[in-house]
Amino acid sequence: MSDLFSAGAPEAAPDAPLAERLRPRTLDQVIGQQHLLGPGKPLRAAFESGQPHSMILWGPPGVGKTTLARLMADAFDAQFIQISAVLGGVKDIREAVEQAQVARSMGRRTIVFVDEVHRFNKAQQDAFLPHVESGLFTFIGATTENPSFEVNSALLSRATVHVLQALGDADMQVLLGKAQQLLGAPGMTEAARDRLIGYADGDARRLLNTYENLVRMSGPQGVLEIDEALLERSLGEQLRRYDKGGEQFYDTISALHKSVRGSDPDAALYWFVRMVDGGVDARYISRRLIRMAVEDIGLADPRALRLTLDAAETYERLGSPEGELALAEAVVYLAMAPKSNAVYAAYNAARAFVKQDGTRPVPLHLRNAPTRLMKDIGYGKGYRYAHDEQDAFAAGERYLPDGLEDLSFYHPAPRGLEIRIGEKLEELRQKNEQSRKKR
Repeated sequence: MSDLFSAGAPEAAPDAPLAERLRPRTLDQVIGQQHLLGPGKPLRAAFESGQPHSMILWGPPGVGKTTLARLMADAFDAQFIQISAVLGGVKDIREAVEQAQVARSMGRRTIVFVDEVHRFNKAQQDAFLPHVESGLFTFIGATTENPSFEVNSALLSRATVHVLQALGDADMQVLLGKAQQLLGAPGMTEAARDRLIGYADGDARRLLNTYENLVRMSGPQGVLEIDEALLERSLGEQLRRYDKGGEQFYDTISALHKSVRGSDPDAALYWFVRMVDGGVDARYISRRLIRMAVEDIGLADPRALRLTLDAAETYERLGSPEGELALAEAVVYLAMAPKSNAVYAAYNAARAFVKQDGTRPVPLHLRNAPTRLMKDIGYGKGYRYAHDEQDAFAAGERYLPDGLEDLSFYHPAPRGLEIRIGEKLEELRQKNEQSRKKR
């Protein structure tokens, strides 16, 4: 195996795209992914093991999946074969098998890298699997989607899944500094730099391609410093991105939430599309929709939560843009569903009460009595098993600590299913009152 820290693949040509010229040639040049590449971490251990193993690199675009696969081939002096699961077919797999057989006859390993592996169809996976099992080649897959949904379970079981993360702002600044140094380009204002990094959204390839275009535009204009105006001219419509920690981002998600709460499906769809068009991660939107289902609809329509969870799962399976239609369906359903924050209000009230109240003992009749001693001292004594009572309701029984008999947190809203819940609750309260009066 070659030295992990020696030069890997040959340097890119001077006229190659900036992203290719800055592609790491050694493991220590990789920016980010320290949870996998730091000392003693899983991927570094894989490089240092002396024996390559099959793996799937799962993460967003532009975080180094292809680079890591190439570095793995360099580290083990292995033949590197790249297949696109989108453009390739069974024929490409057969050709890769033949090349791997030739390499093995010469005593050399082969790594087959499958880009967009989640797009592998059943025929491709069936043709691929036997050669992974036999060890003819080491398989490395790259995917932006959850591999557990689309990758054959047999293939998945033979590969370690490593989850890569979007590059953080600090990593992006380091990368931008390297790009500026390599190109000998003018500097950037802090505002332009921050906006460019926000636009790239953790994608190194997008950052470098955009920066290279900016530098080209700045040259003929004699620009001494790249500012936001040049950034606007360069990117145009594409710059409708959200600063993940900025005011516009939170204002827009607030507008979406309030439109759903206000039962306006058109406004809700508008803000949803604004966020998608602006590049907001649809998974973030999914989480917020789930929050709306439990906070603003709750038990008025319990189906809302299930439908929203299904929409989020559909997006995970389909990705963009197809999966966004499922989220749009959830947005409209949530906007039109009956609204209730009764459970949300009850939960907050209960939390506030418990926080300020003392630790009250559990009443003896509600305690379990697994031992004779516990039974002898009264644990569980007098407890009425609800299923043995009329209508499976022990009228008059108390379940709160002593002194809190009149405590009430949950007050159903007069909308949707909570109308019936409220009626049931009132009926049970009357039965309790009648039973206690008889005592």
